[in-house]
Amino acid sequence: MLFRVILGENDIRKIHADCLPETLQDFFAFLKCKLAVDGSFVVQFQDPDFNNEFCNLTNLAELPKEKATLKVIVQPTMESNDIDSTIEVGNSSTASSLDNPTARLGSGGRRPLPCPFPIPKFTYDVELLLRRGNEAYHNNGSLLDISKDTKSEILEKLAEAMYAFTPYPQRDDFDNAAQSLIEKHPCLKEPGSEKGWYCWKYSLKFKMGNYRSKLRAAGCAELQVNRHTASSDLGSKRKLKKAKKAETNFLPDVPQDKNEAVLEEERESMVVEMKKRKVDWNKMHMMMANTFSVRRKEIVENEPLVKEVKAKWPGLFFEKQIEAEFTRLTSKDLMKSFLSGLDQYIPRFLQMFRAKLSSISKLKSLLCKIDSDTQNLSKYQLLRHLLCTGSCSSSAYNSMSMKRAVVLQGLPHYLGEDPSDFFKSAEVDLYVNIIPLLKIMFCICLIRTLSMKCIIVL
Repeated sequence: MLFRVILGENDIRKIHADCLPETLQDFFAFLKCKLAVDGSFVVQFQDPDFNNEFCNLTNLAELPKEKATLKVIVQPTMESNDIDSTIEVGNSSTASSLDNPTARLGSGGRRPLPCPFPIPKFTYDVELLLRRGNEAYHNNGSLLDISKDTKSEILEKLAEAMYAFTPYPQRDDFDNAAQSLIEKHPCLKEPGSEKGWYCWKYSLKFKMGNYRSKLRAAGCAELQVNRHTASSDLGSKRKLKKAKKAETNFLPDVPQDKNEAVLEEERESMVVEMKKRKVDWNKMHMMMANTFSVRRKEIVENEPLVKEVKAKWPGLFFEKQIEAEFTRLTSKDLMKSFLSGLDQYIPRFLQMFRAKLSSISKLKSLLCKIDSDTQNLSKYQLLRHLLCTGSCSSSAYNSMSMKRAVVLQGLPHYLGEDPSDFFKSAEVDLYVNIIPLLKIMFCICLIRTLSMKCIIVL
């Protein structure tokens, strides 16, 4: 089924779905993964009963069978405001209005370049010159002849604004920035050029390299890590250390109120803390956050073995700290990111499992759990649901959660692997171990069984 999805006035996409999900919630999860939309949103469709006016989608049966036009309205978040405030520069004083570049470099908050790229404001004299040039362009189509110094200043501001998103822009990023510059200031078009911005693109590319060199010389850690690359052996393949697509905090600087000696003392304190019988995890979490910059520097520059990292940072190899480290590095929640990616492929996984039912009998019992009642559901799901809600009713179960559990438990069987390498089983006395915890969390909870064998998904 084909969907024409309207995200904005200049952002209209076409996506394809092999089959329509069973529930509205599953369909929203599918759109969220396909469109890479964060946060909550509202989905509208063209209703033929009202002359194809947009109405909120409340039932999948309302959609046409083959093609549909949808409008996705993303609820406003702080992120869009942060982007605007990051690139906004003043127009009266360059020194005081560059958003404090050193503070921005230390923050490490990287994001993909928005499209179209928001052009920053320049100094007052340049803005005045561009305003007059744009007026002349709209009146008689004349182009502005700018001086070398003015062009250099425009490129410098663009390079700084792009660096706020990524220190190593790709080719499409330069295309995006150059095109956005010409669209906002058409008087800067290049005469004789098909697009009008090709020379701006290549000039911006060279200016970005010069800007990185200036920051590297000033001591920017994220760029200094590559300072030896150019002088390395010519016969060896050049390996540039830079943030991957999702890494928004690749190599942050040491906090201003700290130094490496103080952070090393905190690291040693963490090693001592981990040897205690009762670890103060609140204290550990605070120290792990404080030492993130030196830990990233060590991992990126030295590329140590896992056993060496485990010896120096033993607190890192625990579930809560793995999730916290992932959040520090990517500014995303690990479990939400994992489940969001898993939801995208659940329909295909279930199709693959059903195609192998005749040869893999274990998959049949797992797939039966999706439509079974509460007593036949995964006992781990029941235990998890009790801990989260204190309710035992089958109507409270989330169908998507059940499908996630079935897919994860079925993958080892489908791949011909031993499930014991991925899952561990343990006998848990619910009455002794779980009831006191539930009483503390929910004050009251109805438990009908006294013991349960729960499958813990690792």
